[in-house]
Amino acid sequence: MTLHATVVASPDDYPTRRPGERWLERKDPIVWGQWSPDAPLTHDQTRAFEQHGYLVLDDVFSASEIAALQGESSRMRSGDAELDPNNVITEPGSKEVRTVFRLDQQNALFDRLARDERIAGRARFLLNDDVYLHQSRLNYKPGFTGKEFYWHSDFETWHAEDGMPRMRAISASVLLTDNDALNGALMLMPGSHKTFVSCAGATPENNHATSLQKQEIGVPSQQSLSRMAEAFGIECAPGKAGTVILFDCNTLHGSNGNITPFPRSNAFFVYNAWSNRVGAPFAAKAPRPDFLSSRDPSDPIKVERGRLA
Repeated sequence: MTLHATVVASPDDYPTRRPGERWLERKDPIVWGQWSPDAPLTHDQTRAFEQHGYLVLDDVFSASEIAALQGESSRMRSGDAELDPNNVITEPGSKEVRTVFRLDQQNALFDRLARDERIAGRARFLLNDDVYLHQSRLNYKPGFTGKEFYWHSDFETWHAEDGMPRMRAISASVLLTDNDALNGALMLMPGSHKTFVSCAGATPENNHATSLQKQEIGVPSQQSLSRMAEAFGIECAPGKAGTVILFDCNTLHGSNGNITPFPRSNAFFVYNAWSNRVGAPFAAKAPRPDFLSSRDPSDPIKVERGRLA
């Protein structure tokens, strides 16, 4: 697959960060291509993703592959990896590592993971285009003190602050530890991806500096979240280490805090269609820094096959 369409400026179909909150109908496909027997997902899996806005794939990576990734993850969080401090976000009120950005650029094994056909190949199929990494990060929710991630649509922020034109991006969460309802597994509202919640309020200058620890701008109101939950329900997406969760860029999701002794850790990759590369922000004076939004990718990802370790 080599589709090298260029980004063409278009009217804003998803206006947001305005005085009042609105619900807008999605104007983009969910699955951009046509399923065929040689697709990397089954027909039922493809339909489930289209219907629910997410898909849980069990046992994608082996125990030895996960052990190697866990070792690299621990090394990065320990400080031995000499990470750029600008790419590291700590928990509010502590020095516990919450997120390490630019994961693919800071670690060779995670770079290889980002290009693996078991995730990148499936994203490429669903988006029907070559892909690049809009963002990559290591999410770590430590035991006892791990904070919640509030309900949000990723696309709302990527559109408003990064300039992503269309809903043509997919997130892949690779579970590096067991995730369950007790230690803050991902929660989603299935079906919410078909409606764009245009959020109220203007984007403050340098909003990313505070939103990475606690997001308050660009999130639906409690009234909207209640209506969405009543309409679609809330589902938890638990899984053992080695599980992969794919979810659409507009699916409402969040996670609870972790007061158990058991940490929760995931590698997170955002695959954007090559034809959907970002431009000027739609609702911010300036784009977010490059570590949050890859603004000038040189080439699409070269998808690779084979074991990681």
